[in-house]
Amino acid sequence: MSDVVELDRVGRTFGSGEGSITALAEVSLSISAGTFVAVMGATGSGKSTLLHCAAGLDRPTRGTVRLCDRDLGRMSERALAHLRRERIGFVFQTYNLLSELTVDQNVLLPHRLGAPLAMTVADVLGHVGLVGTEHRPVGELSGGQRQRVAVARALITGPEVVFADEPTGALDPTTGHHILGLLRSAVDERGVTVVMVTHDPLVAAVSDRLVLLRDGRVAADRATPDVATIAAELRAVA
Repeated sequence: MSDVVELDRVGRTFGSGEGSITALAEVSLSISAGTFVAVMGATGSGKSTLLHCAAGLDRPTRGTVRLCDRDLGRMSERALAHLRRERIGFVFQTYNLLSELTVDQNVLLPHRLGAPLAMTVADVLGHVGLVGTEHRPVGELSGGQRQRVAVARALITGPEVVFADEPTGALDPTTGHHILGLLRSAVDERGVTVVMVTHDPLVAAVSDRLVLLRDGRVAADRATPDVATIAAELRAVA
């Protein structure tokens, strides 16, 4: 399988001089299409920074990032926005929805900004279990329902890659399990690549591959083991 996400000796430093903070240091990583990758590490290990650099939401200080066979460092902000809109999906812990808009308006937002549609609103809402909520304002929904709207919005354009930053962090275990099932089915049934940051070994256990970070560097990169082993390895890098 081809690699859809490639990081080559990527570093990201915030600030300058003695007060600078190195969030990523010489990170190299290649992720094949149709793979579910969990990224874990202690607070401050660089998990979210890695995700943001890989997704083109932040530019690294050094190194090369390729996403969907495009060198992000050679792209303008306009071209990056176009790539993210048409080929990438995002799911965040805080949902990033517009609460004053209805469910279908939020789901269709990427399309209104120019992205193609790979699914109808009815189909994608059926997939995430939200049939009948099309015209409800998002502000009236529960947290779990809002996160399912976010997943629907991420999938409706038929993305090649979905980046998920703590997608279950604000949810109860049952709802979180449902969200993970939606991401897992996107990988298994549609060949989507999912790169997910999480702190929870139970959440990480649904992935195919586990990447552990420590102090901005890759400390481990392996096939995902069982929950107990994930927890032990997370303690070790923390």
